[in-house]
Amino acid sequence: MTAKEKTGPKTMAGMKNVITAVVAVAVIAGVVLGVKFFAGEVKPPLEFQKGMGYCSWSKTKYEGASSDKSLEALKATGTDHVAILVTWYQTNCWSGDIKRMGTTPSDEAVVHAIRKAHELGMKVMLKPHLDLIDKSDGSWRGEISCLKESAWESWFNNYTDFIMHYVEIAKKEKVELICIGTELSTAATTKGYFWKVLIRKARKQYSGLLTYAAHWDRYQDIRFWDALDYVGINAYFPLSEEMSPTYDQLKDGWTKWVIEMEEFQARVQKPIIFPEIGCNSCDGAAIRPWEHAPRREINLELQANYYKVLMDIFFEKEWFYGQYWWYWETNSNMGGPLNRSFTPQNKPAEKVIKEGYARSVSR
Repeated sequence: MTAKEKTGPKTMAGMKNVITAVVAVAVIAGVVLGVKFFAGEVKPPLEFQKGMGYCSWSKTKYEGASSDKSLEALKATGTDHVAILVTWYQTNCWSGDIKRMGTTPSDEAVVHAIRKAHELGMKVMLKPHLDLIDKSDGSWRGEISCLKESAWESWFNNYTDFIMHYVEIAKKEKVELICIGTELSTAATTKGYFWKVLIRKARKQYSGLLTYAAHWDRYQDIRFWDALDYVGINAYFPLSEEMSPTYDQLKDGWTKWVIEMEEFQARVQKPIIFPEIGCNSCDGAAIRPWEHAPRREINLELQANYYKVLMDIFFEKEWFYGQYWWYWETNSNMGGPLNRSFTPQNKPAEKVIKEGYARSVSR
């Protein structure tokens, strides 16, 4: 008698019960996993980010009708990720008194912008910045430090409280990504162990993705990339000494930096994003792209070519996971043909973004 012939009604019933139980377990597991995912308990997948920095230095502008209209215009460019900026301050490089100011967006305004971006189908990076009130000595956030070694713990306690405030908002609002710091070069390159403590604390409360935005000339000195999901580089690399470089000259200017990043990425084995990238729309903007509005002749073509070159080069790199152009403002009428600043709004660069973001980029 074959095994098939041996199978009687009782055996068949037993098999059906086993199958039913397996299916039930699978369904329950699926429901539980689904609940966890939508509750924000499962880390979202790494994905390519066609991003834009969204900025306000006002307590209330993020929650105004003008901001909603500007985010709608941003969505129309093909942008699928928006980095919402919120800035706190300390008095000077050594003070450590991290605090809100009158120009810091309120929590209500930040939440409004997050919800509007989500409503439009864009994903969100929450990007807390720390800046200085007194820059009269020429200092900037990258030089924030402590006069005594013992003061670092106090500074990091204050900084952790600052970041964890936005971690809580990100958790409640299901924000997809948090940037835990921006261009704090001294603190980030000399006190890596403090950053790892902060990252562990954030991970306990928040299951989304984490990055840090390193200044373009210090990203290789960071020692906590292994604890993050993305390497973040604010990619204001100098590309050309020409006042009005051509597309080809800008492309050539990237060559050595691309090689450097590829070698670095092979070592750290992390995807790279640019939490900030861009330049002014004026002559000489590619010499020192990080500089704000130098008083030079308007050059809309240079800015447009800068954008196009970046996307033409990096969209083909498998280790590159996207960029956030610096920056889009809450007033949809900003920018325009007479504007020298970073914003691409109402300039040829905006059209370049639409064309570039219409490309399919698989990762």
